[in-house]
Amino acid sequence: MLPQDIHPFYADLMNVLYDRDHYKLALGQINTARHLIDQVAKDYVRLLKFGDSLYRCKQLKKAALGRMATVMKRQKDSLAYLEQVRQHLSRLPSIDPNTRTLLICGYPNVGKSSFINKITRAEVDVQPYAFTTKSLFVGHMDYKYMRWQVIDTPGILDHPLEERNTIEMQSITAMAHLRSCIMYFMDLSEQCGYSVEDQVKLFHSIKPLFANKPIVLVINKIDQVKPEDLPEEQRKWIEEIAAEENATVLTMSCYNDEGVMSVRNSACDKLLAARVEMKMKGNKINDVINKIHLARPQQRDNIARLPHIPAETKTRVKYDKNDPNRRKLEKDIEEENGGAGVFNVDLKKKYMLEDDEWKYDTIPEFLDGHNVADFIDAEIAEKLEALEREEERLEAEGFYQSDDEILDDEEEILRTAADGIRDRKRLIVQAHRAARGRTRPVLPKTTAAKFTTVGEMGEHLESMGIDATDAVEHTRSAAAGRKRTRAEAIPDQAVKEVEVNERDEVLSEEMSNLGFRNVKQKLEADKQKKQGQKPSSIMGKRGESDRQIQTKMPKHLFSGKRGMGSTDRR
Repeated sequence: MLPQDIHPFYADLMNVLYDRDHYKLALGQINTARHLIDQVAKDYVRLLKFGDSLYRCKQLKKAALGRMATVMKRQKDSLAYLEQVRQHLSRLPSIDPNTRTLLICGYPNVGKSSFINKITRAEVDVQPYAFTTKSLFVGHMDYKYMRWQVIDTPGILDHPLEERNTIEMQSITAMAHLRSCIMYFMDLSEQCGYSVEDQVKLFHSIKPLFANKPIVLVINKIDQVKPEDLPEEQRKWIEEIAAEENATVLTMSCYNDEGVMSVRNSACDKLLAARVEMKMKGNKINDVINKIHLARPQQRDNIARLPHIPAETKTRVKYDKNDPNRRKLEKDIEEENGGAGVFNVDLKKKYMLEDDEWKYDTIPEFLDGHNVADFIDAEIAEKLEALEREEERLEAEGFYQSDDEILDDEEEILRTAADGIRDRKRLIVQAHRAARGRTRPVLPKTTAAKFTTVGEMGEHLESMGIDATDAVEHTRSAAAGRKRTRAEAIPDQAVKEVEVNERDEVLSEEMSNLGFRNVKQKLEADKQKKQGQKPSSIMGKRGESDRQIQTKMPKHLFSGKRGMGSTDRR
């Protein structure tokens, strides 16, 4: 940031602390280096477009970075200087040039730092020798619900501007550029090491810096010497300052805090008045003054309208404890019943109930400020009996009988049509189901179960006059070819039945040991166990307490690091 881009106070302060020419020269060198680096970048980007291989492009990039680094290495001194300026600027106090400010100035060791420590939270070092304060210190305070900043400046001496050092020039810069109330401190006891005449001459020397600013001449250390104790000539010097410069002369002592707050308040009031007067002279007041209306009531007649005090208020104001006709207060009742700590205020005496005896019921129930138990209907039992008799009469008259059987003609027609629709749907469904099963001829169950043996079939055919000899022989020969005779199957069947019986006995014994009656009950129990385990297995996911490894091999721990050496491999 250039000095011309900031407030004149900070620009001059930078010139005092760091030399503006040196600062601008360093910035100019950095700006030239920036342009050179931009030009190098443009040239090498143009060359990269004609690179015939990746290796050639990398070499061009390496050369460009080398030239850029060379340019920046040449700016080593300028960068070091600018870094020192940056660090020093960051340590400077934050000063608002436009806010309400009290600026303390004067010779060294006249009590400036002691005053700012008294009225603000600043902790400026105070020592009994000159130039203890070597830079600007800022403190803050509240006055009339507004925030104020108080600036303590280093002491200045009475000699030409060219001979002043950096410490004194900080004070001169603050007085020249900050819109503030100038508080010029004087020490009449001359304990600061400078005479009253020297302090007056210093005031007249820096007087041009106080133009258009309120001035307060603060006489400090009045516990040692007061203005009345001075010789006539010295008193005239102070009176001339007050008369010519329109300065306010105030006295105080930081040693015993005499007049410190009055000096602060007077300086703040004077600065507020000056700021208001300055704003009234400005151009912005025309945009605001037409929005402000100050109402001034006018007298409409000559009738005197005195303030009216109600009678109750008068009684309260004229309360006399010794008056026998006075109104009895809760305090009087408290004193009659043992005083504070013994007497308990009766909170129930103002309850608005029909009977005063109800106020002190043992367990009152309240709703909207009323005792519910006291407002129950006394005739509730009679009303309940009358309501029950009315219900019995209505039931006897058939008032609550169902009206389902009483149907009009239209409703009966609708119900008949609905029944017909339901029957039709049922027939359609049955026909559809029957059509789905007609892929092959189905023998009725009555016919299929009519013949149990081949002989019964032959007898049935002979009764119908049909010769069934060939059919019976064919059927028996086909059956004989595909299965054993009953005589052959009996031994195997007997062995199988024995094995099954033995197995059933073993299984039944095992089931009885497990608490089951048979194998079927065991299978059913296993099935129910699996069904019961399903919910827990579904929800058996990984939780917060389970050990988990998010990444087996984090890249930042197992990938290679770039060292300080060459990166040609890339």
